[in-house]
This record gives sequence, structure tokens and C-alpha cells, in this order.
Amino acid sequence: MAHPGRSIRKSTLGLSPPRTVRIPFAPIRVFVHDIAMTLRLKALSVHLLTATGAVFAMLALLAAVDEKWGLMYVWLVVAFVVDGIDGPLARKYDVHTHAPQYDGVIMDMIVDYLTYIFIPAYALFKHPDLLPGWTGWVVIIVITFASAMYMADTRMKTKDFSFSGFPACWNMVVIVMFALKPNFWAILFIVVVLAAAMFMPLKFVHPVRTDRWRWLSLPVALGWTFFAGWAAWVDFDPQSWAHWGLILTSLYLAFAGIVQQIFPENAK
Repeated sequence: MAHPGRSIRKSTLGLSPPRTVRIPFAPIRVFVHDIAMTLRLKALSVHLLTATGAVFAMLALLAAVDEKWGLMYVWLVVAFVVDGIDGPLARKYDVHTHAPQYDGVIMDMIVDYLTYIFIPAYALFKHPDLLPGWTGWVVIIVITFASAMYMADTRMKTKDFSFSGFPACWNMVVIVMFALKPNFWAILFIVVVLAAAMFMPLKFVHPVRTDRWRWLSLPVALGWTFFAGWAAWVDFDPQSWAHWGLILTSLYLAFAGIVQQIFPENAK
């Protein structure tokens, strides 16, 4: 008969429904317990990684207040990298099972609103060469209001894990505007069109989760990250070749999903 002390619950391993499993030898019980603790620590580490995005957001905001646009975007690119890797890690280590006390989805949404929307909108508003007078107020109100509605939209993901509507990636839009410095009417037009596109049935690929063309989308997204970091590092020098890389990779990420809609995968 097994000793009553030599038992663990399956819930320790994150399995359900919970029931008692008798383990006859103490070394085995210790080994299983150590595995469970390791899984918990890995899952908790993913949450901690996600939370660093809030720190990078604060550093980016402080740089924006001082109008250090290159430094601001260096921090936003770092946050973008964190956002790109914490999702796959969260799925790999099953954070919902092994660290359920923290809601990674809520944490991720908070950080995303800061780094994808709030800080880029503030920077676009404050940049002295982009939006004069009333146009800055229009842009900052449209971006923050429409994006808040989009982030709460339960229909924002498609069956293939793409985005339905423009996914409020204003950090990617604003950095191109910083690099190219287009006319304020062009900026106003682009912002209004993209804000409307958030609520249209247009597909935008997720470079990691959208399976179709992932072989191309993921390298393009990595390329965009490189070009964005380089453009920010040289403080958006107009002679930098990184600007062309930003333009080309941004165009792909903006229109790849729409092209997939036009030419469905199962089309004969």
C-alpha cells in the first residue's frame, strides 16, 4: 500500500480534471514535483518578459517628451521585439495552465496600447515638422479613440490567426512618417483611411501566426524590425538607406493579407 504522504494531484502538472495519483517512490515524486516547478518558473518568466514592455514604453515616452525621436523609437523597437517573442513563448510554456494567476492577454493588451498606439500618436502630435495646428488634434483623437474601440473588438482575429481590419500598428505607420516627413495632408489622409480600415473586413497578416506565406512574412517582419531600428539609430537621417527598407517591408505587411483575400488559398 502506498504511503498517504506520497501522492500528488494532477493539477500540479496543469492537467484536468484534478485527481489524486499515487506515486510509490519518493525520488519519483520529487522528480515530478521538480518538473512542475520548472514549468511554473518558465511560464512566470514569460509574464515577466511581457511586463518589461511597460518599462520600455515609459523610456520611449520620456524620450518623446524630450523630443528625442530616434531614442524614442529605439525603445519602441525593443518593445516590438519583446512583443514578437513573448507570444510564441507563452504558447510553448502554456502560461494559462502553469501561471494562471496572471492574465498574459490583458498584460499584452496594456503594453500594446502604449507602444503601438498611445506613444506613437503622442509623438506624431508633438513632432514640430509634421502636423501643424488643428491637424495634430484631429490625428491624435482619431488614433486613440478608434484604436481603443478596435482593441476591444472580439472580432479582430480571423480563423487563420490574421487580423480583421488594420491592427492599430500605428508605431509602424508613424516611423515611416518620421523617416519620409510627408505633407501634413498626406498624413491626415493616411491616418483617416487606416482608422476606417480597422473596422472593415480587410485581412492583415500576422507574421508569426498566419500560416500562409509565413516563409515570407516572418523574414519581412524581421527585416522591418532591422530597418526600423537602424533608421531610429541614425536619428532618421534622410540619406539613410534604411528608409527604403522600411517602405518596402511596410508595403508588404500592409497588403499581403488583402492579396490573400483576393486570391484565396483554395482557389482553383
